[in-house]
Order: sequence, then structure tokens, then C-alpha cells
Amino acid sequence: MEKLIRFYRSTVGKKFVVALSGLVLLGFVVGHVAGNLKAFMGYDKAGEHKLDHYAEFLRTFGSDILGYTGFLWIARVVLIGALVLHVVTIIQLRARNAKANPDRYQGNNYRASTVAARSMFWGGLLLFTFIVYHILHFTTGTVHPSFEHGAVYANIYSAFQNPWITVFYVISMTALGLHLYHGGWSLFQTLGIDNPDWNPIIRLKVQALSVLVVIGFVSVPLAIFFGFLGAPR
Repeated sequence: MEKLIRFYRSTVGKKFVVALSGLVLLGFVVGHVAGNLKAFMGYDKAGEHKLDHYAEFLRTFGSDILGYTGFLWIARVVLIGALVLHVVTIIQLRARNAKANPDRYQGNNYRASTVAARSMFWGGLLLFTFIVYHILHFTTGTVHPSFEHGAVYANIYSAFQNPWITVFYVISMTALGLHLYHGGWSLFQTLGIDNPDWNPIIRLKVQALSVLVVIGFVSVPLAIFFGFLGAPR
């Protein structure tokens, strides 16, 4: 345990933790966007929306052993732990870098970095704010005026009638795409997987994944707002 603590306190260790926690969060993001796209699949023969059916599947998965929503709560604890570790460690690394290179943070050389790289910190803070709001909006329903437990499609349909909520989601998902692009590329470097021969392909695949994730996420709120997806039955 002491060795792990010493490793985490080192700069290399912190970067490794950021990479691994980011990998966990990336897996969740890909799974989440795939689930969200069920909004386009309509209703089954029993009259239940496919998105609602998928949400119920997640609540009942492994219920014989874990109980109702047991799997979901385990996943939530793991994801929240990974998110907190990811954010806290990034802040610690930024503070350490600022202390070691004060001139760099007083006058950044923007020519040497991409938009994705420059937006990592503030974009990450926006994403953290979005995640908190998203949980209060669609998980607990605290800030959703017409929230109905289990009626996932009805909840997102009523929410994305509001242009401000729709715009906020689109901006946040754009920030997520930039974060994924730079973070995904950095992950390969941190884990030592990058190679001069593979780097162009790795960068292209990370870029393609980031674009697909953004399109997948924003397609649902935009389709609802512009009337391409119908009202719930």
C-alpha cells in the first residue's frame, strides 16, 4: 500500500492514474452513447419504447445475485470514483506544473498546441459541471420539472423541448469530443503504446471515435428539438 501511495505521489504515477481512470470513463461514454441511440428505435410490439426497455434492462441486470439496480449502483460507484480520481489528479498535476514552470502559465505559447489541448482543463471543468447537472436532470429528476421514474424517453423528450437545455447539452458534448481527442491521444503516450509508425493511425482512430461520440450524443437532443423524433405515447 505504501508503494502505491508513493507511486501516486510521483508525477509519472499521477499521469498513469489519469490515463487509467480516463480509460474507465471512456468505456462508459462509448456504452452510454450506444444506449442513447436507442431513442431512434421507437416502440416495441408491447408499446414500450426501446430506450425505456434498455433502461429497465440495466436496472434488472444481475438482479438474481445483486438485487434490483444492484449492478447500476456498483457501476455508479466505480464511475464516480474514477471521475473524482481523474479530476483531482488532473488538478494536482496542473498545480505541480504551474509551480515548476510559472512562465509557461503566465504566457502560453498557443502556436505549439491544438484547440483540444488548450481546452483540456476548462473543458474538463465544464464536463464536470455537466455531469452533476445530468445526474440531477435525468437520474434523480431533481431539476427536471416533469420527471417520471422509468419513463426515460418521455423525460428526454420533454427536456429537449427547451432550447437552452438543448444548447447546453450540445456545447457540453462538443467539449467532450475535444477532451476525448486530446485525452485519448495522451493516454496512448502515457501507457507507452505510441510508436512513430503507428501514431498517425492511432491519432486518426482517436479523432474518428471522438467525432462519432459527439455525433451520437448530440443527435438525440437535436432530433427531438427539431421534431425528427415524435412525442411519447
